[in-house]
Amino acid sequence: MSMTDPIADFLTRIRNGITAAHETVEVPSSKLKIEMARILEEQGYIRSYQVRENTDGPGNVLVIQLKYTEARVSVISGLKRVSRPGRRSYVDSRHMPKVLGGMGTAILTTSKGVKTGHEARQEGVGGEVLAYVW
Repeated sequence: MSMTDPIADFLTRIRNGITAAHETVEVPSSKLKIEMARILEEQGYIRSYQVRENTDGPGNVLVIQLKYTEARVSVISGLKRVSRPGRRSYVDSRHMPKVLGGMGTAILTTSKGVKTGHEARQEGVGGEVLAYVW
């Protein structure tokens, strides 16, 4: 599997973990993915995340604790990769996308770090839209 889009891989692993009703998913770690996990946790989409040393190879592993309702339904109902390596998607602070009429979260990478669409709008910064979560 070619890793041309590690962010898409990150989202897919979470999606697959949810589909299989796993408690945790493991993803190769990167600064950006850690930041995305931080936002997912802050927004209440995942229970927690931690970075641990990879015993099998190079780099660290990002371990994400998925979050489910009492009825074992995933808190995340959808994840969508927006900007792709072949087709980048940038927005300015005035054109921040609203996900599900504000019910979902847009994750952006800005000059001031990784933020939600809401934070970016408040701070008046634009950036690259990495993904939508709802």
